[in-house]
Amino acid sequence: MQKTKHQLVFRKDDFEILQACLQEDERVSAFTPEVVESLLADFRKAKLVSKDEFPADVVRLNSRVIVQETNKSKEMELTVVMPEEADIKQRKISVMAPVGVALIGFREGQEVMWPVPGGQKKFRIKTVINDNE
Repeated sequence: MQKTKHQLVFRKDDFEILQACLQEDERVSAFTPEVVESLLADFRKAKLVSKDEFPADVVRLNSRVIVQETNKSKEMELTVVMPEEADIKQRKISVMAPVGVALIGFREGQEVMWPVPGGQKKFRIKTVINDNE
């Protein structure tokens, strides 16, 4: 999973939740090794900030995100959630899915790449909506 080079930002509380999730053996076994390694790599290079310091335009847990494939006009709205809350019919995607890992920590206007059947696609994060939680 490739991403453009930008400073990733995680809220400390989200970081702790995700770190705990990755330490539960039965949960980790449900994720592909590539996804786990990609998220761990993101953790190593991310800046951790408090809730008060967290930028409103950065993707975090429970963010609603509108993305657009860079060479197409169609947009998708997704919500990044914990694995047990994922429901593709409601456009809730797991933070542990390739698309969730590709989005979390990035901000509005940035481009990310994630694997899709047949290769990789590049998407621009058009809008990030974070409720005040």
